[in-house]
Formats: sequence, structure tokens, C-alpha cells
Amino acid sequence: MLEPKKILAVLEDLFFTVKINESAKRAGMGITFVKSEHDVLEQAKHKPALIIVDLNFHNVDPLKLIRKLKSDEHTKGINLVGYLSHIQGELKQQAQEAGCNMVLARSAFSQNLPQILKRHAASS
Repeated sequence: MLEPKKILAVLEDLFFTVKINESAKRAGMGITFVKSEHDVLEQAKHKPALIIVDLNFHNVDPLKLIRKLKSDEHTKGINLVGYLSHIQGELKQQAQEAGCNMVLARSAFSQNLPQILKRHAASS
């Protein structure tokens, strides 16, 4: 049997932790929550199907992290989804320029999470 696809989530917010965990289970995906840049970079070597980043998470520098992941030969192909407050237009642009594949407002991320995970569970 194939091992379930994995998601790596970089956040601390309890509401989103629960929401992502439940959506991952429904999509049949494994999930690992990490809270440091070192852990993200280590876990990313295992090629998760998706990395979710809270762009307001203060334990890491999200923009620096995105640049590191996208500049590393082993992790640059991993899809990155970031979420932030809808009023942070400048941060959204910076995250996209750093290489984040999709940047969504928190409400849109929350609403579209099941579809986002389904899409990544199906892709190889």
C-alpha cells in the first residue's frame, strides 16, 4: 500500500492547527506540525506534498524560510501555501516574490483548505 502523502505545516495558531489536522485526515494525508526553521528544513527533505506557512508566525521568518526552500535543489519543487490577514497586501506580494506558490487571506485559506488538500493528495 502506498504511504499517505504528507503535509508540513508551519504555524502555532490552535484554530488553524485543528482545522488543518481535520482537513488532512479527511483528505487521507499525514501531517507534521513544525515550529522552527530548522525543523521545517529537515522535514522538507522528506518531500511533503505541500508545505503550509502562517505568514504571521513569529518563531520563523516566513519570507526567509520560503526563499531557502525555493533555492534548495531538494525542496524547490514542493508547493508552498501561505496565509495571512486580508489587509497585508504588501506581505502577500513579498511572499509571492519569495516563491510562495499560493498566498491566501486567512478566511479564503480556511474556506478552500479541503479543496487545496484534495488537489495535493491526488497529485504526485
